[in-house]
Amino acid sequence: MDKEKMPKHIALILDGNRRWARKNNLPVVKGHAEGAKRVEDLVDYAYELGIPYITVYAFSTENWKRQEEEVKGIMNLLYKFTSDIIKDDSKKDICIKIYGDVSKLDKKIQDNIKIIEEKTKNRKRLTFGICLNYGGRQEIVKAVKEIAELVKAGKIDVDDIDENMLSNHLYTKDIPDPDLVIRTSGEYRTSNFLPWQITYSELYFPVDTLWPDFGKKELDNAIEEYIKRNRRFGGN
Repeated sequence: MDKEKMPKHIALILDGNRRWARKNNLPVVKGHAEGAKRVEDLVDYAYELGIPYITVYAFSTENWKRQEEEVKGIMNLLYKFTSDIIKDDSKKDICIKIYGDVSKLDKKIQDNIKIIEEKTKNRKRLTFGICLNYGGRQEIVKAVKEIAELVKAGKIDVDDIDENMLSNHLYTKDIPDPDLVIRTSGEYRTSNFLPWQITYSELYFPVDTLWPDFGKKELDNAIEEYIKRNRRFGGN
């Protein structure tokens, strides 16, 4: 692969954990557990490849509608996942950022998130973003409200509002927009994931791959497909 043409920011919609569990006659939570392992593996692989930004859609605002047992299982996995990160002493140069309304999560998870973000804030080689209790439309509404408050307070004029200002009020204000968005399991939609940020992202949908089966080879295939594409951004 041409290193110069590789995507700088890859965003991943982790779809297919439940179908993978059912396919293998396992409880649904086992599918989510296997999916969490795959996230760790691919973040490490992205680190090796020199990709500077990885963002994953881990839990959406809509996922609360799932069965109580499944949601509880996901939250337990999330607590374990964040606790393991805190204990990790590998010293990898990975900054971890959480995007979403974390106030709705269990306090013990919120506490872990604060520790993780503080612990990793000065790391530079790879920024690993995790979208938790995240909804793209809700993020835009949040940004609009913040800007409206600035107008109301007389700190800015309506004519000062532009795309750059709105971008600076999103959760992802400190990172570039994704170059490549991957959604596994054969679904062809983005499901309220970074709608503002992925306007010009390349989309990749591996039809036959459920998230727990998405490994290094599959990521290589996605990157190779990305490199072949001609990104015109509305131009010729």
